[in-house]
Amino acid sequence: MCGIAGIYHPGTPKPVDRARVLAMADAQAHRGPDGAGVWTASGVGLSHRRLAIIDVAGSPQPMHDGDLTVTYNGEIYNFAEVRAELQAMGAKFVTNGDTEVLLHGWRQWGPAMLDRLNGMFAFALHDAGRQCLFLARDRLGVKPLHYVELSDGSVAFASELKGLLVHPLLRRAPDLAAIEDFMGLGYVPDDACVVAGVKKLPAAHYLMLERGRPVPMPRRWWDLDFTNRASGSLKDLEAELVDRMRAAVKLRMVSDVPLGAFLSGGVDSSAVVALMAELSKGAVKTCTIGFQEAGHDERAYADAIAQRYHTDHRERVVAADDFALLDRLTSAFDEPFADASALATFRVCELAREQVTVALSGDGADEAFAGYRRYKFQAAEERVRSLLPREMSANVFGTLGRLYPKADWAPRPLRAKTTLLALAEDGATAYARSVGVTTPGLRDKLFTAEAWRQLGGHRAENRYIATMRDAPAREALDRAQYADIQHYLTGDILTKVDRTSMAVSLEAREPLLDYKLMEFAATLPSSMRLRRGQGKWLMKKAMERYLPDDILYRPKMGFVTPISAWFRGALANEAADLSRSPRLLQWFDGPAIERIAAEHKAGRAEHGRTLWQLVTLDRSLARLFG
Repeated sequence: MCGIAGIYHPGTPKPVDRARVLAMADAQAHRGPDGAGVWTASGVGLSHRRLAIIDVAGSPQPMHDGDLTVTYNGEIYNFAEVRAELQAMGAKFVTNGDTEVLLHGWRQWGPAMLDRLNGMFAFALHDAGRQCLFLARDRLGVKPLHYVELSDGSVAFASELKGLLVHPLLRRAPDLAAIEDFMGLGYVPDDACVVAGVKKLPAAHYLMLERGRPVPMPRRWWDLDFTNRASGSLKDLEAELVDRMRAAVKLRMVSDVPLGAFLSGGVDSSAVVALMAELSKGAVKTCTIGFQEAGHDERAYADAIAQRYHTDHRERVVAADDFALLDRLTSAFDEPFADASALATFRVCELAREQVTVALSGDGADEAFAGYRRYKFQAAEERVRSLLPREMSANVFGTLGRLYPKADWAPRPLRAKTTLLALAEDGATAYARSVGVTTPGLRDKLFTAEAWRQLGGHRAENRYIATMRDAPAREALDRAQYADIQHYLTGDILTKVDRTSMAVSLEAREPLLDYKLMEFAATLPSSMRLRRGQGKWLMKKAMERYLPDDILYRPKMGFVTPISAWFRGALANEAADLSRSPRLLQWFDGPAIERIAAEHKAGRAEHGRTLWQLVTLDRSLARLFG
């Protein structure tokens, strides 16, 4: 894995400062501690930081072939297959790695080469003959790429935002719309950036910058389609699923450096480890972290899988007060990021890096196979909505929801107010609210009237609603999964794994996000994804020969961090201090922040996640804007 950066002048080919381009890469040195490279020519400069994984001794970057030069972050898992195809067409290779495939692939196929690549990647390829710079990002957005148009007419790009921040022409100003997005979702989505003017190349898109032409909009080169349905018996589909999962794991086990896996004891990571063990000649290296609180600790389940497959297993206990890591995470993420499981993810990456350079994870199965609990609730709500005409359900459930008391403290079955209000809305609007963190109502109170005026009607949930309504899908479940893959997967899950793993120079690979596996999963009938409230139904059934029932069918736990308790204890004063932060008071109402901090501390309301958002936002703003 690597970090890339560069500058390109689409207009007049002005000279590019070599030291500046190298400084942009060096700001991301954690992404590539094994080497650095820089190349400049008329109107263009590319730089690279390398974490050597394949062809360790060779494949330096930026890499050249005649009039082509590339800087690349990622792994092309099927590079040997593509390489053989190119060699059959006459291409002559001088290295043994995957980078050179991009150069010969571009010469042979141009942008269409992307269709042949199975991997995680973000790269910039300069073609002197065509006078263009081609930027591309992988299908699911595993690897990041930021870019910005600057006042001198150039376009600068970098893997991480910090690579752009060292450029002296980048004007640092906060984007209020991105802050609203963050407060609504808990992360800054891929179609936004907290630094005004900076953009993220969307997943499955490319950007062609051509000399003498204005900067165009990115173009989509792949999409996940939920409109088709697989045919075949249950037995056949189950067998095909296992075959595709096995193939995806096998592709990601190619490495010239030590390789292992994260093992949480949940279904997804356990499935990956089971298939790795089946494919491996030696013991798979696995690692897990545990928590001091028994209710959050899954080590016993991870140990059971480690023993079953005789892995070389290590574990470490993380203290509940690990919030001291917050400053390091603020630096790693650049933008505010409020998924508190990043603390645990960082620690397991740190543990893995002690012995391996590459680790396979189980990320992606929840989105691909409908594993989140919210899908079950959404399905139940859709059944109820279908019983009444739309206008009648809005009136009936809206009235009941407004009358029903709010009870955050009560057991889930008694918290009917949220459900009733959701039933009063259409499915897309209700689902968009369900994936959020701070509710629209609470955000109405937190933001000042002037901030809302500046936002001009912008709402974090709007992108989810639009995506669900326009999704290539048949059913409500399809639409919810598609929207999660477009927004939550890239903006939260993959951002979390990329930044925490790269912070310790570890390459994380996600076999369950193999695009061929994802395309197959999208064709499964909804009943094979979600059946009788059981998410990932077919995947779990397929894994019964590999995993015991107490792994497959116990309630999902995941990485849990006790942030609510922190704000009633060790972080209570920090929560109260937020109401006086000059950074937050630009847009937020101080008394409103003070009120929710006091309500939370006293136990009158549950505002732990919102307070965590405000803490991470405040620290990110301090780092970015002073």
